[in-house]
Amino acid sequence: MPPNIIFILTDDQGYGELGCHGNPVIKTPHLDRLHRESVRLTNYHAGPTCAPTRAGLMTGHFHNSTGVWHTIGGRSLLRQDEFSLANAFSDAGYRTGLFGKWHLGDNYPYRPQDRGFHEVATHGGGGIGNTPDYWGNNYNDDHYAVNGDWTPFDGYCTDIWFNEGLKFIERNRERPFLCFITTNAPHGPFIVDDRYSRQYDDQVPTESRANFFGMITCIDENVGALRRRVDELGLTENTLLIFMTDNGTAHGCATGEGQFIEDGYNAGMRGVKGSEYEGGHRVPFFLHWPEGGLNNGRDVPELTANVDIMPTLLDLCGIPSSREFDGVSIASLLHEKTSAWPDRTLVTDSQRITTPEKWRKSATMTQRWRLINGVELYDIEADPGQTSDVAMDHPDVAARLRADYDTWWEKVSQQFDGTIPIPIGHDDEPSMRLNAHDWRNPEAECAWNQSQVRAAHLCNGYWEIDVAMGGSYRFELRRWPREENRPIVAGIDGNLKTYGEIKDGYGGGLALPVTHAKLRVGDFEAEADVGPDDKSAIFTADLNAGETNLQTWFHLADGSTLGAYYVYIDRL
Repeated sequence: MPPNIIFILTDDQGYGELGCHGNPVIKTPHLDRLHRESVRLTNYHAGPTCAPTRAGLMTGHFHNSTGVWHTIGGRSLLRQDEFSLANAFSDAGYRTGLFGKWHLGDNYPYRPQDRGFHEVATHGGGGIGNTPDYWGNNYNDDHYAVNGDWTPFDGYCTDIWFNEGLKFIERNRERPFLCFITTNAPHGPFIVDDRYSRQYDDQVPTESRANFFGMITCIDENVGALRRRVDELGLTENTLLIFMTDNGTAHGCATGEGQFIEDGYNAGMRGVKGSEYEGGHRVPFFLHWPEGGLNNGRDVPELTANVDIMPTLLDLCGIPSSREFDGVSIASLLHEKTSAWPDRTLVTDSQRITTPEKWRKSATMTQRWRLINGVELYDIEADPGQTSDVAMDHPDVAARLRADYDTWWEKVSQQFDGTIPIPIGHDDEPSMRLNAHDWRNPEAECAWNQSQVRAAHLCNGYWEIDVAMGGSYRFELRRWPREENRPIVAGIDGNLKTYGEIKDGYGGGLALPVTHAKLRVGDFEAEADVGPDDKSAIFTADLNAGETNLQTWFHLADGSTLGAYYVYIDRL
């Protein structure tokens, strides 16, 4: 039988947050054991932030070309024409599942169940408590979307993702499966049971870092439990077990001037999450497959990246593909069947703006060199901490890497001005909800988490939409989601809390003196008064099929405006 795949992907855990990588504080005994028993990619690179890494991993294409160069603002949606890793394995007869974070779209056709995954349990957006997520979720006893339907769960998020993954494995143990367990931890807010975090109180400078480390130790415990159960099921020998993180550390150390580490451990690297320096995008990758001979504790030092993983897994599992990838299969490296791996140039960058800018926060990489932002040059073999810029000493190298970047930029920038619309009225989602997380505007400014909704963050933007079928549509504009079901003007009792303070609940919400609402979609525009008891402003519009923009306004008594954070749409 073809091998199974279990792929564990954690969120915001850096290369240095593992005992096996030299961290003197954190306790990760089960991941350390997996490290000892795996082939390890030690020069492996991803995107410097969440969604871009996932886009490259799921497609084998550079993330900018897939439409994913941000984490919000409608540019965390994986273009509809991208063929995913799950599509490929599903077509090859695998049962596919994803449990945890997706962060590549929350509406059809961008959801994981639309991209080749048969069984799905996820939170909304880029993290629990984001605006697309179920209202009030805060890591414990939450509602998660099971193939699109919000379902209550008991327990802590990390435990739920692993438990749901194990249930999927048990259900499908008699046939080949692809199981992604994609934790939102240790991404903030840093919420975890005290039994994991308090052990670090005297070893780190802040409570939040103790919680961050505790979230990783909880993940580690779940990795141990998963491996024991997979062994009991007799699946260990022919299962590829992969562990990876999505970008550099978010909270395991602190940087100062020049993005050098001031306190904490970062495995000697400069920069953290979001950085163009090594600490932003060099991440761990362990692969364990006993039947395939990949269980001997060996390092692979050649330059590799997330775009290599889709072609590699297809190769290892004997699944033919005629598709073109930006990455390459590294199966021969894993199996030590190549004596001279050719040097190549790879690029990663962190845009996080509405329209990408050339050279912005970029690393152009070869086995020996790193060109940063098109200006600084580092010999990474001689200077892994990137302390000495040698661009003046090696102008020929800098020029060659700039030319390589130009070639890469021309490839990935072809669709920067294109749209990535959310369909409305499609048969696969005739009733739907848009939310402020995906607003488009020049500043990429939006209310991306629920604390901002409660605080009445004054911002607005439009959604790129595609009217799937011409006809009549009902639009329901809301300040609060249906789960909260309050009048538009009403507040919530209690003090406001920031997103990082939601461990014990969200607190209050500001009242808003909204006087009237406005909707513009395509050529249709209308306004309606908002009364003190109105929970929504409702409009009906006749629309032609095709792409257009949708924008809303709530007008306040003082003349200011903001957008409706939630819009529910039904095809009539």
